[in-house]
Amino acid sequence: MADQIESGVDEGGAPDSYRVTADELRQFIERFERLEAEKKDIADQQKEVMAEAKARGYDTKVMRKVIALRKREPDDIAEEEAVLEMYKQALGM
Repeated sequence: MADQIESGVDEGGAPDSYRVTADELRQFIERFERLEAEKKDIADQQKEVMAEAKARGYDTKVMRKVIALRKREPDDIAEEEAVLEMYKQALGM
């Protein structure tokens, strides 16, 4: 079976732009699988960090909130905190 036919159409009648080569497809899949493995390794390392912090007495729930806050813009945080304070006052908290 030829990889490409001169007419710009493969043997199955599909244009070259839709042609799938086994090597290229395998490369994409293997790259994705490597990234998945790396993602799992990173997630495991993050769990280890939190376990170590917890063992040393830190509140990991609060740490996760701090991490989430550090990703946000200071103005967004201030606005949310102001609204939260207003709601708490309205409820007598």
